[in-house]
Amino acid sequence: MSGRLSGRPSAGMSVRLIVRTFSELCLTVGSVIVLFVVYVMFWTGIKAADASDGQIDRLQDSWARGPVRPAAPDPAGPEQAPPAPAAYAPGRPFAVMYVPRFGRDWDWPVLEGTRTGTLKKGLGHYAGTARPGETGNFSVAGHRRTHGDPFKDFPRLRPGDAVVLTDGTTWFTYRVENRPYRTVPGDVGVIDAVPRKAGFDGPGRYLTLTTCEPEWGSSHRLVVWAHLDATQPVEDGRPRALSG
Repeated sequence: MSGRLSGRPSAGMSVRLIVRTFSELCLTVGSVIVLFVVYVMFWTGIKAADASDGQIDRLQDSWARGPVRPAAPDPAGPEQAPPAPAAYAPGRPFAVMYVPRFGRDWDWPVLEGTRTGTLKKGLGHYAGTARPGETGNFSVAGHRRTHGDPFKDFPRLRPGDAVVLTDGTTWFTYRVENRPYRTVPGDVGVIDAVPRKAGFDGPGRYLTLTTCEPEWGSSHRLVVWAHLDATQPVEDGRPRALSG
């Protein structure tokens, strides 16, 4: 009988090799999933917080450096129509929003446009919709989850809640009209100048907020509408809606 060992692996060794390879693969996949969850839930939030704070700081610095309210016309000069306001620059901040329902420390910059990169820095203004306080529908989108979760508590909004904005010269206080309305992404009528599904039947000064539904998906949208309730110059102090 020969004393040489066979070069062929036994059935038991093959099974152990398969089990070990499968276990290592599961550990690798599990580690990737954990890292992805950490990235989505925490790292994007940290980056968004830094980005939004930077946008607000940029706005406040620009407001502090010079007058943002147009100068009054010379009463001795010829009567002139006020100049048209400059268009908002895509991806740049122009206002700060506060929603007391979401907490005393909730404040987010509003930037022009709703591109993916813009919504990583704050809330996005639907291009072509009204400016804050103007006749029409000032419409804003924001992430519900990831990138700071700005609209995480969106389902908590109720009729009468305040949504307050400032553009450096004026405080605009809107009042929510409805509980969040669920619709599909293609329902662009929700940001019409007169959003009929809100129950508005004529021109006015409206606000629309939109976010994703369900909480960790994007198959649908949640929408709330609001109407302009009050305005006041920033030099008069913070509005009553923010002092509670």
